[in-house]
Amino acid sequence: MNESPSQSSSRSSRSLGRTVLAGLIMLVAAWVLLHFVIHIVLWIASVAIVLVAIAALIWALRVLL
Repeated sequence: MNESPSQSSSRSSRSLGRTVLAGLIMLVAAWVLLHFVIHIVLWIASVAIVLVAIAALIWALRVLL
């Protein structure tokens, strides 16, 4: 049950490595998710702009004709 100093430092370095790896994975996942959300928002905005342009065209044709 008694740990030698080398075992204790080995465990702390392994947990530090795991913490750094988990942080890197979290950053990459957040970056991917952010880009995914940005693309979804841009797609929705593009569709809305096209729909507004079609409605404006129909309104203008009704006024002119």
